[in-house]
Amino acid sequence: MHKITFFFLLMSVSLTAQTNPKIYDIIDAISADRIKADVKTLTEFGTRNTFSDTISNTRGIGAARRWIKSEFENISKNCNNCMDVFYQKDLVTKKGNRRVPHDAYVVNVVAVQKGTKYPNKYIIMSGDIDSRASDTMDFTTDAPGANDNASGMAGTIEAARVLSNYKFESSIIYVGLSGEEQGLFGGAGLAKYAKEKGWDIIGILNNDMIGNITGVDGVIDNRSFRIFSEPVPANETERQRNARRFYGGEVDGISRQLARYIHKTTKTYMPEMNPMMIYRLDRFGRGGHHRPFNDLGFAGIRIMEAHENYTQQHQDIRTEDGINYGDVFEHVNFRYAKKLTAVNAINLASLAWAPEAPKVVEIGGIVKPSVKLKWSKVEGAKGYKIYWRDTTSPTWDNFRYVETTEFTLDGIVIDNFFFGVAAVGENGEESVVVFPNKIWR
Repeated sequence: MHKITFFFLLMSVSLTAQTNPKIYDIIDAISADRIKADVKTLTEFGTRNTFSDTISNTRGIGAARRWIKSEFENISKNCNNCMDVFYQKDLVTKKGNRRVPHDAYVVNVVAVQKGTKYPNKYIIMSGDIDSRASDTMDFTTDAPGANDNASGMAGTIEAARVLSNYKFESSIIYVGLSGEEQGLFGGAGLAKYAKEKGWDIIGILNNDMIGNITGVDGVIDNRSFRIFSEPVPANETERQRNARRFYGGEVDGISRQLARYIHKTTKTYMPEMNPMMIYRLDRFGRGGHHRPFNDLGFAGIRIMEAHENYTQQHQDIRTEDGINYGDVFEHVNFRYAKKLTAVNAINLASLAWAPEAPKVVEIGGIVKPSVKLKWSKVEGAKGYKIYWRDTTSPTWDNFRYVETTEFTLDGIVIDNFFFGVAAVGENGEESVVVFPNKIWR
């Protein structure tokens, strides 16, 4: 009995210590200089307001999106046409939209790197193309939008450059979304498009402002960043909501599991970073381009800097009472933007290399001294990790590795913990943890 216990302990320690050398290569390959050059180019379009000039080759949203598309196309050429690059657009009208000055197409730039095994499973990284001045209806005034959000867009392009050198089992999408400042129109359009096309989305990593380290609160911090995630899906059924009252899961929706995955991967491969899981859809009363995906039931989170400077967001460029207002190139910290781009890249890679997550996880053990779990078999999985944590813990702190699809955790009472199951591939990469979605009686 002691030998068996020791064997499982040894197995747990070895699996915990296991890392993928290719992930470190990805981190090293991200370039602050390339991100800097891309942010500079994006700011030089003058304004990227969604309703700005679409004809000029040097100014406005049209020139910006054509340049982004050409960058994705060049990346694709360098990887043997490994990406499908296209525009996805929807007409937005002035009627009924108070932030829309005139009818226009909201155009997203999409680059799809197809997976070798699960081509219809997608993990998405997004940045926003558009920028704004103090008045969001003003589409002619200069609005360089260096940090908000050329930083996120440049990070997305850079992640595509690096990850295009690898092959993945699942597909990765790199996308520039438009219309964010006027009402999340680009995200809503792409989410609807994904639903219509039947895309199986693992999750979207929305990057909105990843380049500022000096906060308006006086804090300077180049290591912390925030991961915003909603607790449970916005479109859950009344039956699912009811079940949570008795079985738990108030903070265990699919977006929250994606946030925990990013937290764990970052702490494993970039321990110098401080990922902050924020238990909120977005900043207080505000929204980001992951929200339209959440609205349709897809997992999605927002990655952004920890300390914002509001004098450099949504502001006309000016000096007032000794304060320099405006979102200009000089305020972006490119070494920090590189770090947050690397956070995205390693999580995209880990998820795209991982097997599918179990579709069904059943849990039982009511009024028993042990908890029992069983789950659907995942093709290509070498084994599974049963995770559990204290009900007040934000992270999955304990696990047991098994190579069956049914297991009993002796001596662990179901009432005192939360549980979940992840699939593990031959390469050691894990799926997102799945919270129990069925009761085993």
